[in-house]
Amino acid sequence: MSNLQLQFPTDTWVKATWDEYLQAIEDPRLEKAKCYYHNGQLRIEMPPIGHDHACDHTIIMLAVSLFCILKGIDFKGMDNCTYRKKEVGEAQPDASYYFGEDADAITYGTSIIDLDRYPLPDLMIEVANTSLSDDKGEKRILYEALGVSEYWILDVKNVQVIAFAVENGGSKRISESQVLPGLTISLLNQAFRRTRQMNQRLVGAWLMEQFQKANE
Repeated sequence: MSNLQLQFPTDTWVKATWDEYLQAIEDPRLEKAKCYYHNGQLRIEMPPIGHDHACDHTIIMLAVSLFCILKGIDFKGMDNCTYRKKEVGEAQPDASYYFGEDADAITYGTSIIDLDRYPLPDLMIEVANTSLSDDKGEKRILYEALGVSEYWILDVKNVQVIAFAVENGGSKRISESQVLPGLTISLLNQAFRRTRQMNQRLVGAWLMEQFQKANE
């Protein structure tokens, strides 16, 4: 194993070339790590992930998936999938979604999703327990540069979703999803507050009731 693969600290952005980044992430010890690259810097995030992060990760994916099912929206959701645009950036969001006609864009057998070949997801989500400042800062800039349509941060400690629409190389806060019209951020926040008081079956049942009411 090279000295290069040993020298990068974790959970911080470090200057590196694209080739250095690719070499670093070949380290077998990083098999379960989340890896990012942007603007000549790499970031490696190491497990373990705690209870709160893991549970909120489950609920955000449940909420989006239930909404799509009940609204008849074709979708493909992915957990910790890696997206790569050669020499530009790489990201491994906690969750990501393709909607509509792009739901079938990625074929089985695909490993890292090459953004020079495949479309971007419509939605990328980061679950932030200890990484909130980075998710709001450098990662948001990364997702702006990649050109994803919408980016959400689930703030675990403050029990809220911070949602951004991305356009023209920048982003703006939104109170309702633009890629999932009718899904309000305030409703998601209510769901997350309920997770602190009840189990996920009950939260899922409540979400289904709210989504069905919206259809009436």
